[in-house]
Amino acid sequence: MLHEIIADNDRLLVPHVIKGVVQLDAAVEHRSRASGSTVMTPSIDLDSLIWPRSQPGPAFDTPLAEIVDFLVEVGKALDFDRNIHLQEAAAYNLRCNSLGARILENCYRDIAWFFTRDAVEAEAEQSLGSLDLLDGWARRDIQGTAFDIRAFPPRMVHVLAGNAPIVPPVTIVRGAISKGVHLLKMPSNDMFTATALLRTMADVGPNHPVTRSFSAAYWRGGDASIENHILRSQYFDKLAVWGGEAAVRHAMQYAAPGFEIMSFDPKVSISLIGREAFEGVPLETIGERSAADIIAFNQDACSCARFQFIEGSDDQVDRYCEALVEAMGRDIRYGAGPDGPLPPAMLIEELDMLGNLEPIYRLFGRPDGRGMVIRSSEPVSFNPGGKLVNVVTVDRLADAIQYVTVATQSVGVYPPSRIAEVRDGLSSAGAQRIVGLGNINTGKFGGLPHDGGWPVHKMMHWVVTEAAKD
Repeated sequence: MLHEIIADNDRLLVPHVIKGVVQLDAAVEHRSRASGSTVMTPSIDLDSLIWPRSQPGPAFDTPLAEIVDFLVEVGKALDFDRNIHLQEAAAYNLRCNSLGARILENCYRDIAWFFTRDAVEAEAEQSLGSLDLLDGWARRDIQGTAFDIRAFPPRMVHVLAGNAPIVPPVTIVRGAISKGVHLLKMPSNDMFTATALLRTMADVGPNHPVTRSFSAAYWRGGDASIENHILRSQYFDKLAVWGGEAAVRHAMQYAAPGFEIMSFDPKVSISLIGREAFEGVPLETIGERSAADIIAFNQDACSCARFQFIEGSDDQVDRYCEALVEAMGRDIRYGAGPDGPLPPAMLIEELDMLGNLEPIYRLFGRPDGRGMVIRSSEPVSFNPGGKLVNVVTVDRLADAIQYVTVATQSVGVYPPSRIAEVRDGLSSAGAQRIVGLGNINTGKFGGLPHDGGWPVHKMMHWVVTEAAKD
């Protein structure tokens, strides 16, 4: 069922997919920075990574309706029980990724959702407004003058993140909608998801224009022998980078006239919990909703809450913290309960010190993988992680806005009826997404802004021509 392991169980073969062609030769040895595993990849032919500007991309003139139909068929082929490529990715990503077998499999079982007709069409329509701009030159009368405008397909490189397997399908669907050509650089902690999807595309339509518009390869980040040659406007328009601060800062050095950086910056998410949490709905239910926003993807995704701000007395908040720790110790679809990650060693030392400062700080739980909570009256100075969350007491939810910045991605609010009173303040401070508590990691893909903008709209090369006069 699984693809060949080179020589012994300690060396994995990482496939490349170049313009729809699968490469399986083991020519270059790498060591995964995420796990230390030795992996083998094909050698990289720099010429094969580009699509010459002298020629249109394979899908430049493919009608969007045909692209949508193709993506829907790809989605149907992404049935985990029948798709050997997803099965391989689930098995071998265990050697590179820290999510664990159950969570990885659940992610792959749900990956077809990104390719549903509703999701793809919503992403296209909401991103671009009018689809005639994508399928050709659209005539517009602007201030009495006729212009032809087109959202022209881009040429892009994407540096993917590996903290959650949702990044490759999101990138592929958006890239397909754009009709552009896209080179995906795989991360060391997820070397298999992108190629599993592209191999499925090649199975469904080996010569389809969308299949030939994508490539996925792994090279060590910062490899100047590759990046200095291809990350330039001679070949590509934009570099989209996902990941941590180091990855984003590294990508920024390639910014140049004609070569734009699209950055999906590292973010932190939070929760706002009103005093209504103590007025009717069982506190255990509130804890379950909170835990869903915290422990998904080992709390390593930008959408996972690390700080919570709650109205209530110390006694009430302590009861909530007890319920939260209990909920964090139970498995959810994308999160580990009793066998989750531990806080980093340096944070455990910090927690030991804070534990001696009651009642200013109070700790709940132990560093045993089930989860920990630190209750305080102000946010701690460090960034909680490894199933650790900081619960901060406030008099009013609005008091939490002072701690929101442009690095705040999602805010889960309880009860949802209080979103209206805080959304303007949160947005002004920099927050990008505000939902009901427990819904941060359950939202559907397609048709909504991401990272404060519309990614497909940002991808496009917008061109205007003055229309010919009669």
